Amino acid sequence: MSARKVSVHAKWIIGRVIGTKMQKTAKVRVTRLVLDPYLLKYYNKRKTYFAHDALQQCTVGDIVLLKALPEARSKHVKHELSEIVYKVGRVVDPLTGQRVAGTEFVEPLSDLLVEEKTLSEKLNELNISADSSAAESPSAQTPTS
Repeated sequence: MSARKVSVHAKWIIGRVIGTKMQKTAKVRVTRLVLDPYLLKYYNKRKTYFAHDALQQCTVGDIVLLKALPEARSKHVKHELSEIVYKVGRVVDPLTGQRVAGTEFVEPLSDLLVEEKTLSEKLNELNISADSSAAESPSAQTPTS
């Protein structure tokens, strides 16, 4: 009895996860553009792969990078999850560090809300009066020789 040689043409594949109901396995759909030689038009050709996801870290909709295994793990699983290129639904605002859905924040920004203060309260807090700032502004505008 000889060992069965598995032939995988593509070593690295990028695709979208369409199912994660199996344990430690993700179902990934890969779309390629194929030229019809008669019509000279490109069509989408889809193929589904099963990939080993040991940590069960991907969810449906993620864009993932698959790596071909040297030998098949099972009858259908011939690839392993190498990297999650784009995690769907986990967008984080770089300034606040809060999760964002579209243009809205998922959690309310309670720690970033600043109390409403009037201009006079802010000036009093900085020990600046409105009269002194008005008196200094004309002298700042006129050049002295």
